[in-house]
Amino acid sequence: MTTITISGTPGSGKSTVATLLKEDLNIPYIYSGLIFRNLAEKHHMSLSEFGKYCERHEDVDREIDDKQVEILKKGNVILEGRLAGWLAYKYTIEACKIMIDAPVLIRAERIVKREQGQIEDRKKEMIQREKSEEKRYKKYYNIDLKDTSIYDLCIDSSDKTAEEIVKLIHTHLNQ
Repeated sequence: MTTITISGTPGSGKSTVATLLKEDLNIPYIYSGLIFRNLAEKHHMSLSEFGKYCERHEDVDREIDDKQVEILKKGNVILEGRLAGWLAYKYTIEACKIMIDAPVLIRAERIVKREQGQIEDRKKEMIQREKSEEKRYKKYYNIDLKDTSIYDLCIDSSDKTAEEIVKLIHTHLNQ
């Protein structure tokens, strides 16, 4: 049974990698960010506005995080989420924990390609969102998102294609 968490920063390529990995491994892939995005939309808020809302309403994050823990405990899944690796670590759930990151400008450019907008606006939104997440997760769980020591594999996606990253993950899984 294979359980993989894919965590990382916005625009790092997590979703693309997870989708390719799902096809290769033929196991379910769950994107926890979709739950967050849907809730933001339901509340008629942007992602950064909803992040600020969550800073005052801890129950929203906790509900999403509890669902992720349930998913991880069942196993045989690829779970993508900002906290997925940390949740596996915190609850001692056996999983290959992967972190994907890239410099902020590269990530902003990727988000503009995917969602339109201006690079500087997307960069600002992304930085606000990351600060909000860092603040919330430190407060709720005493997790430092900048601490990558819990991950089995940390990948800088700035100079790699999604296919190259998937190959690195396969190499790691086969060790």
